[in-house]
Amino acid sequence: MAIYHLTAKLIKRSNGQSAVACAAYRSGTRLLDERTGEQKDYRRKGGVEHSEILTPEDAPEWAQDREQLWNRAEAAEKRKDAQPAREVEFALPRELDREQQLELTRDFLNEQFVSRGMVADFSLHDHPARPGSDLPNEGKPHVHAMLTMRELDAASESGFARTKNRDWNRKELLEQTRAAWALHTNRALERAGSKARIDHRSYQERGIDREAETKLGPAAASLERKGQPTERGDLRRAVQERNRQRQQRRQQMAQNYRAERAHKRQLDPVERLLAAQDGVR
Repeated sequence: MAIYHLTAKLIKRSNGQSAVACAAYRSGTRLLDERTGEQKDYRRKGGVEHSEILTPEDAPEWAQDREQLWNRAEAAEKRKDAQPAREVEFALPRELDREQQLELTRDFLNEQFVSRGMVADFSLHDHPARPGSDLPNEGKPHVHAMLTMRELDAASESGFARTKNRDWNRKELLEQTRAAWALHTNRALERAGSKARIDHRSYQERGIDREAETKLGPAAASLERKGQPTERGDLRRAVQERNRQRQQRRQQMAQNYRAERAHKRQLDPVERLLAAQDGVR
């Protein structure tokens, strides 16, 4: 079943993060971090199905080189608390095969980010389906897309503009991006002949009487699989129980309504008239 998931966050030096290290980890490659002199080697990391860099038109050749790209992005930042990159993570529908997932990803990133002047370095993470499965991907196929924070500038020593484009940080842009991902995904699902659809709106915005389930996270999910209850797992089970009770109440109300309608259909005309008058009173 297709699900909606899209989050955005900043890569921050204040959190001990490096754009080079993050890019190496997400792509499962080895990169030299020139700022720290460290080799970031994640070639043994599993689950990286595809990595690719999308660049604006007339971008220099080095923008296609992951090591140069993120070292230059780091060099453009002088502050100790700099934010050299942004990451957007989104879930891919399992109803699409790998090529369809990649086509969807490219179309979305090119329209929403690359067309605005950003470089998008994305990696698709997943694990293969089990033999005999009807789904092309049984895991949780998703994309980590790292985005540059500055426009390309050939006159600059680092290759990036001296000032950041503040429009890229607008809250309205994120809201637009979230809606665009749902639109792109639903179009791709329709082209593939799937009836599945996703919606970027919350349950409340859609008028659905249901609570969103708490996300477990990798650590809690691992413990839960081993049979070890966690606080996050307990919160999630509590939400699931409340949602189950809501569903039972809705079903009971629907059942009572159908029973009342059936009873009224069995009444003779005079009784129906009296029942209607009682309802008005």
